[in-house]
Parts: sequence; C-alpha cells; structure tokens
Amino acid sequence: MFPSEIHVVSIPIKNNFRGLKVREIALFEGSQGWSEFSPFLEYNDMESALWLKAAIEAANKPWPKPIRELVEINATLPNVPVNEVSALLENFKGCNTIKVKVNDFVNDHLILQEVLRLIPDAKIRLDVNGKWNLGSAIENLRNFERGFPNQIDYIEQPCSDVGDIASLRKESGLKIAVDESIRKNLGGELEKLQEVADVAIIKWAPTGGISAALEVIEKVNLPVVISSALDSSVGISHGLALAMATPNLYGACGLGTVGLLEGDVTSQPLLPENGFLSPRRINPDLLDRYRAKTERQKWWQDRVNKISSGGLN
Repeated sequence: MFPSEIHVVSIPIKNNFRGLKVREIALFEGSQGWSEFSPFLEYNDMESALWLKAAIEAANKPWPKPIRELVEINATLPNVPVNEVSALLENFKGCNTIKVKVNDFVNDHLILQEVLRLIPDAKIRLDVNGKWNLGSAIENLRNFERGFPNQIDYIEQPCSDVGDIASLRKESGLKIAVDESIRKNLGGELEKLQEVADVAIIKWAPTGGISAALEVIEKVNLPVVISSALDSSVGISHGLALAMATPNLYGACGLGTVGLLEGDVTSQPLLPENGFLSPRRINPDLLDRYRAKTERQKWWQDRVNKISSGGLN
C-alpha cells in the first residue's frame, strides 16, 4: 500500500552532521500508524526503494513481539569542537556509552578526553564511516589504544574495503563493527562477515524494514547494535521496535539521535531517560511547525511516485 498523502518536514540540525543543516523527512499514516521515509537526498532510487519498502511495512504491519522491556541507548557525538561536547551530551540523559564520529587521532583525541572528563566511566565507540585506508587505520587505532586503554568499546567501519578490515583485525586488539559493509551488500554472502567483524550495525530503514532486518541479523549471526539514520521520533520508534525483538543485542543502541535535531515532529519526543528507551507509536502533532516549503513537498512526492512506479522488490 503506497502512501497516498505524505507530509514533508524540514527540521534544523544542532551541529554539523554529514554536512547537513536541516533534516528533511516525509511522513505518512497507514493502518498501524505513522511511518517515515527519509533517505538522504544524495541516495539513488535503488537505495531509496529499500527505505520506502521499510516505511510502508512500518505503517501497515504490527511490530514484532518484544523480548525485552527496555533498550539501552548510546549517545551519538558528531565531530564537533571540544567546547560543544558538553552541551550535546546533555541530550543523552544517563547514557554511558558514547559513539564519536572521528577523523583521526591527532584531531580527535581531545574530544575523547572531554567525554571522559564529563563521564569518567564512559565506554567509547569510534565511528569512521569507512574513511581510512589500511595504513591510516593501523596508525590511528594504535594511537587510540595507547591513549585510551580499555576505554574503547569498538571501532565502527574503519575502512570501506572488507579485505582491509580483515587485515586491520589482525593488527589491532580492538573489536570491529561493520555498518556500510552490510548495508551496501545486502544480497551478498553476509555470513562471511563473521571472519572480519565482531559486531553488526543494523538500521531498520536502509535494510528494507523490520522483517528484512531480522532476516539479515540471522544471516550475519553477529552481536547486533540497532542504529538510526538521524530519524524523527517516528522513525526511531520503528528502530526501537526492531531492537526490542532482536535476540542478540550487543549493549547500547544508537537510537537517541532525536537529540541531534533542533526539534521533532511530536511534542513527546523519544529521548533517552536514565540511558534507556522503549517504543511507542508516535502521533506527529507538530507537522505544521516544521512543514517544508511547497516545492520540497512536491520534490518528495515526485520521489515517492518515481520509486513506486519502478516497483519494490
């Protein structure tokens, strides 16, 4: 059931995140409640089709049966100046696992020092988004291990090439998590990632929905962290529903990112309290406050129509 009417919002972002100043999100209502379609603007139709498939499923299919009552949440820290770290962490109440977007040790060790000054017992996760080559990865991780012994939980997607990740794993004592290596190879031999990684990062929308994500989780057969893609509370609710049903969670999940936005589509946003969240269906009662301009409404509707006309696998 394709959405007959979408509502597009444009929400300012507090700090630089993927070079964005605003987050545009299309929302629509189905038989089970509200869902969102929010692939980033540069994503092509093939990538975006998975997001639309996920959004339609979430709007019209009941959530899976939960196997836990709460989901632990990690804070997500963009690569920001050190003097902005404290204010950002205020958005993640009670979170003791902190994921930090990093470029390299030279520029970013001060961010980690500030995190540990504010939260001395923090577990730190480093997210590289595949930007390092093997040589840089080896050097940077050795420096992070020396500078922050026993304080780094894992390194997320240090390299884009799976072969480089396998080589890096032999050189470093840190656990390695993979994100893009899963999302960009959903039709591949995902079970082989057990040979190169320790943790799988899964997002409900880019994977094609909750049902598809649970199938991928079973196939990968690694401990799992459920994460988000800078969703509104509507999207976060579906990510939480996935996390509630995932049998092999690895600690805290990256589902607190509403805190990186200047606002939300609901007056009751999903923000962590005491470091935890649980899902609830969201009523987006603030659509008018953040409604995008008419031309952006049309752009998103055309995007949905084009993807829908191409068929969804």
